[in-house]
Amino acid sequence: MAVISTNNQRAAFSPNDPLLPWLYTIKKGLDDLYADPSQHQSVALHKLVFDCITTFKNNPQYQNDIRFLRVWFIYMDCIGDFDSVFKEIEVLRICLKKSALYETCATLLEAKGQLIDAHEIYLMGITRNAEPIESLKKAHSLFLERMSNIVKKCSIHQNVNGDMRNIGNNRVDPWSASTTKDVLQKILPRLVKYDGYHFSSRNYPGKVALSALQNSSRNKIIKIGGRDYQIKGCAGQGGFAQVFKAYVNSDPDEIQAPPFPWEFYMYRQLDQRLPNEERSRFGSAQKMHHYSDYSILVCDYLSHGSLQDAINSYVVVGQFMEEVSCIYYTIEMLHILETLHGAGIIHGDFKPDNLLIRNASKDLTVDPEDFCRSRGPWQDQGLCLVDWGRGIDLSLFPAETEFMGDCRTSGFRCVEMQEDKPWKFQVDTYGLCVIVHVMLHNKYMEIEKTASSDGGYYHLPRLPFKSSVKFTTI
Repeated sequence: MAVISTNNQRAAFSPNDPLLPWLYTIKKGLDDLYADPSQHQSVALHKLVFDCITTFKNNPQYQNDIRFLRVWFIYMDCIGDFDSVFKEIEVLRICLKKSALYETCATLLEAKGQLIDAHEIYLMGITRNAEPIESLKKAHSLFLERMSNIVKKCSIHQNVNGDMRNIGNNRVDPWSASTTKDVLQKILPRLVKYDGYHFSSRNYPGKVALSALQNSSRNKIIKIGGRDYQIKGCAGQGGFAQVFKAYVNSDPDEIQAPPFPWEFYMYRQLDQRLPNEERSRFGSAQKMHHYSDYSILVCDYLSHGSLQDAINSYVVVGQFMEEVSCIYYTIEMLHILETLHGAGIIHGDFKPDNLLIRNASKDLTVDPEDFCRSRGPWQDQGLCLVDWGRGIDLSLFPAETEFMGDCRTSGFRCVEMQEDKPWKFQVDTYGLCVIVHVMLHNKYMEIEKTASSDGGYYHLPRLPFKSSVKFTTI
């Protein structure tokens, strides 16, 4: 079905408002595209919007018309080039005194992870006293609240205006606002090309608000990317998002919100860098729908709980995990970190909540000569590391980079974080040590500094029994 009507059809509308028939035709084109998101419909809509802008962009009648501004936003979405379209809007002075220009552009930049740029767009509109100014100031205030929440969750130490925290020449806070902005802008060209990534500058169009989804949302149906998801309940709260269990075509998935494209990028890096036989130990993402107000990450659902659940099952009955289980899970974690760090990736939030249990569906047999190379069902058995919101891709930093910054996860702050020293892989390996301690003793590891015979110091765990074994951070 064609979405472009003829000039004669447009002429049939009011001569006092020649833009109006174009608006009706564009609306029809959008409806057709939603119903049939084919390349043909997309190209037709793109041409229609471009022709509309070309026809009216120099017409003073529409210079301050919000309806014409919305056509520019559709055009911006069609070509995917925010900077050039915004510059043209400014040159033509399209709605420069309308707060809708700055609110919408800032929302689009926020969705792309360009937080500082979004902040500057808000300030630009406020400086120009765009109307209604109260609406713009309220939107800016809500934006700052969202950034404040991200700061708290990500352990960011600066406000949205802050510069990257550089300490010396090669030390960086990987979770600071400006570092996050820089790496998101660096990965964006790759991100948009990944299979399963779907971006829209529009708000989430579903009838059920994602922000309203709670434990009481069981069996609600939400539509994402043309598919219906039946919510089965809230599966948990991650560092950056709520996680919901949902069914689509009888397959359980997890859905995450609000916008945060970084985790999807990390999953695709794992796809590219890890051997196929190791991939099942690190979680996977089928797709991501990135809207201006939400992002939804669709992942496979593992139904056997986390390592934390397994530990708690012993704690509640006053028992300790069997040593053979502790040994098995420790071997799994060592193997996971060896594989991960060898691929140039740091997890950054290594704790038992983020290690899901994988159970093989078939009987397991052990090769007594070579347990570590056991094949068959053993590939489906073990642990799966998830929640990559704090993941660090070392390829985005110079090889000599060391990191500063605090994960703010109680009980899992490595020694270097506690003493405000640079760290790298220690953030993960310390987490492993804490997990082993919890499995053995049902309590988090506490450390104390002890002088050694060579004049240095050991960091020793305060064990609940006498021990002559000395530990040091890796």
